[in-house]
Amino acid sequence: MSSRNSLQTLTTLQVGDISYRYHSLPKAAELLGEIDRLPVSLKVLLENLLRYEDGVTVTRDDIQAMADWLVERRSTREIQFRPARVLMQDFTGVPAVVDLAAMRDAVARAGGDPQRINPLSPVDLVIDHSVMVDHFGEDNAFHDNVAMEIKRNGERYAFLRWGQSAFNNFRVVPPGTGICHQVNLEYLAQSVWAEQIDGEHWAYPDTLVGTDSHTTMVNGLGVLGWGVGGIEAEAAMLGQPVSMLIPEVVGFKLTGKLREGMTATDLVLTVTQMLRQRGVVGKFVEFYGDGLADLPLADRATIANMAPEYGATCGFFPVDEVTLNYLRLTGRPAEVIERVEAYSKAQGLWREPGHEPVFSDTLHLDMSEVEPSLAGPRRPQDRVPLGGVPDAFKELLALQLTPASTEVGRLESEGGGGTAVGASTGEVTVNIDGEEHTIKHGAVVIAAITSCTNTSNPSVMMAAGLLAKKAIERGLQRRPWVKSSLAPGSKVVTDYLEKAGLTEYLDQLGFHLVGYGCTTCIGNSGPLPEPVSQAISENDLVVSAVLSGNRNFEGRIHQQVKANWLASPPLVVAYALAGDSLLNLAEEPLGLDADNKPVYLRDVWPSNAEIAEAVALVEDDMFRSRYADVFTGDEHWQAVATSGGDTYAWDSQSTYVQNPPYFEDIDKPIQPLRPIEQARVLAVFGDSITTDHISPAGNIKASSPAGQYLQEQGVSPEDFNSYGSRRGNHEVMMRGTFANIRIRNRMMGGEEGGVTIHVPCGERMSIYDAAMRYQSEGTPLVVLAGKEYGTGSSRDWAAKGTNLLGVKAVIAKSFERIHRSNLVGMGVLPLQFTNDQSAASLQLDGHEVLSIAGISDDIQPGQKLKVTAQRSNGEQVEFEVVCRIDTKNEVDYFKAGGILHYVLREMIE
Repeated sequence: MSSRNSLQTLTTLQVGDISYRYHSLPKAAELLGEIDRLPVSLKVLLENLLRYEDGVTVTRDDIQAMADWLVERRSTREIQFRPARVLMQDFTGVPAVVDLAAMRDAVARAGGDPQRINPLSPVDLVIDHSVMVDHFGEDNAFHDNVAMEIKRNGERYAFLRWGQSAFNNFRVVPPGTGICHQVNLEYLAQSVWAEQIDGEHWAYPDTLVGTDSHTTMVNGLGVLGWGVGGIEAEAAMLGQPVSMLIPEVVGFKLTGKLREGMTATDLVLTVTQMLRQRGVVGKFVEFYGDGLADLPLADRATIANMAPEYGATCGFFPVDEVTLNYLRLTGRPAEVIERVEAYSKAQGLWREPGHEPVFSDTLHLDMSEVEPSLAGPRRPQDRVPLGGVPDAFKELLALQLTPASTEVGRLESEGGGGTAVGASTGEVTVNIDGEEHTIKHGAVVIAAITSCTNTSNPSVMMAAGLLAKKAIERGLQRRPWVKSSLAPGSKVVTDYLEKAGLTEYLDQLGFHLVGYGCTTCIGNSGPLPEPVSQAISENDLVVSAVLSGNRNFEGRIHQQVKANWLASPPLVVAYALAGDSLLNLAEEPLGLDADNKPVYLRDVWPSNAEIAEAVALVEDDMFRSRYADVFTGDEHWQAVATSGGDTYAWDSQSTYVQNPPYFEDIDKPIQPLRPIEQARVLAVFGDSITTDHISPAGNIKASSPAGQYLQEQGVSPEDFNSYGSRRGNHEVMMRGTFANIRIRNRMMGGEEGGVTIHVPCGERMSIYDAAMRYQSEGTPLVVLAGKEYGTGSSRDWAAKGTNLLGVKAVIAKSFERIHRSNLVGMGVLPLQFTNDQSAASLQLDGHEVLSIAGISDDIQPGQKLKVTAQRSNGEQVEFEVVCRIDTKNEVDYFKAGGILHYVLREMIE
């Protein structure tokens, strides 16, 4: 807490029987001026600075800069933000705990006390990313999938159970419970945090960072938080502030109401498209306007969840009566609700009707103008009206049917895509369960109700169940080639679907419960039925998946599916009935009833009144009972054996968890920064390269470097599991970096896959093999890329893998926020082209030798550096780049070799 308090803001707030200490924003205004006009999200940051003012990391000038923001509505001031807590999911959480365990080992080797390595802020890790849809369309699907999950992940789970007992301030929510963001929204978050320090009660805004980009979902509850890489989250756990520039805040005004038949998903896809087109990367978005009064909290959370898709750091909703009602519904204690209301009103954080803060920029949406929508087939910001889906698919199909060599120019702005399919008829007959069916281009082969984004919202979940009921009553059924699944974000969802009498109808359509986790949305869709899989492969079919998730990047959902559509849960059900993305559901029938009469989507779509009647069945007791023992776990979790001790007993034979090499030289002096000399280019990429492209994700191919390594360790391909599940083993992950099947290295002339050329010998090989050869030759490496490099999920392995491959710098036209930070955090230099230049405009083809001058211990944020590229013919080209180390804190981290190295060296010293 504050050791300075130069503005004398400390005061007390009486709530019931408890007197809370807090730093008053109205008191601060007496010296700072009219700060009430600040966006609420910036008021939360201001309170954080008041609370942690120490004259060193937070100064009086930092606090004044928050008030001065009102003048220019933007700032170049760097501030240090200290979140109240950290949230993790298991894919990103396991490597974070691996790093903590490795740091304990390093401290012990240096003669220190390993117990010094502990989270200083509360950390909750929710195991939600490991369940896969192996079994579906059957009553035992959930039980069988959980059993397979435990079997596959025994080593990881034993490691996490060790961490739960070894580290203070660290809790684990076991598998089969829910998705981290939904558990956060429904249980963990408090809107206003409270703790006891030296016998005194303190109150302050609930804030957090999370190791998943959709941490922003909780912004809907008035909680300021966003996704960071695991690297940055670990530093926050260990007491390091999150360094950031005071952001621009874009105000998004909502007015009106959704029309009959519109869903929260339609609204969020519209908002996502509008904000992505406006350009809000690195900015806060704050929602305001009188339309919020009638916007349910679940709808707010759905919009906030999608902040990474519209590119913002967060999508924030202030606290109001809707917030309190949700806290009551989800079973929060009365004293928490009283504290939230009293504190928010005392601090000016409460949303008042008609209040319009000052913003850097504004947008407006009349919600009555929203229309039924999907997003796809490749990006979440590409909204398509329901009736426009066939044409959007045809455009993709035309692209896929065009030879790849002629498409390089067209695909220049896309991260992958473009492999030409053969001379296929686009139609094939397959035998499924003894019956003949025709599958063609556009067939929907996956229909998944999944992801925290929509399964947290009772209105769209009830709508899905009601549509299923009406469809069954009209005699419709799921198409046999559709793999259908239901993976809610919490157990409460199945409780209210059961109470509404809708579970049986979803089951009849094949939407049986398959697990409580992210499943299809993160690529854990499991295998397609063999006849369908074979038909796609042998006939080069371009097929579709429809899911209620938030990401649909290429290669993410399933390796055989090239068109992925984000949709509301009821539309997921509708497409399972139709089985065809070339069908215009706005006009054409879903199918025929028993009397051979056409049944249209409008015939089975539930009314708003029917949905509201079903939603009214959701009760607070459901939440209280489900979260009463949320950290206990079932018999499977309880049976996982684990070791004890302050340091982890590493198993050299484990293929899931290994001691990483990052801290091997931590006891040696820091080496001074030097220019990069005689570097080779590992790969040249276009625009919109996502962390899905960079970081190992999805299934592991037997022929890949990672697959070959696992087979050498005695692991058979059927036991490979996913890359995400093996994030605790650097040997697997570094082999899978840049190995995405859809990534396109321009050095390979448009070919897909993680391959490159080892330039000195001209040999074609995997990116991993080339990197290892360059390392053996002592050659530093550089990656060249286009715009929005590193967009997508906050995957720390996108930076860790880059580091371990020997890449010293990435030169791109622009970077996505989290990945840029992660590169710095792993000691990789992010550099940005200037003057509208690019690898293409400079005619860099990847065969050059690059040298980067100006890198030294005096390096400054935003410094210009000179790059010299020598072509194979001896010609030289020089160009300037901007050093995207953005803050002074990041300079310190980079000089130390990375953020964790910086923290660990401080602890050892």
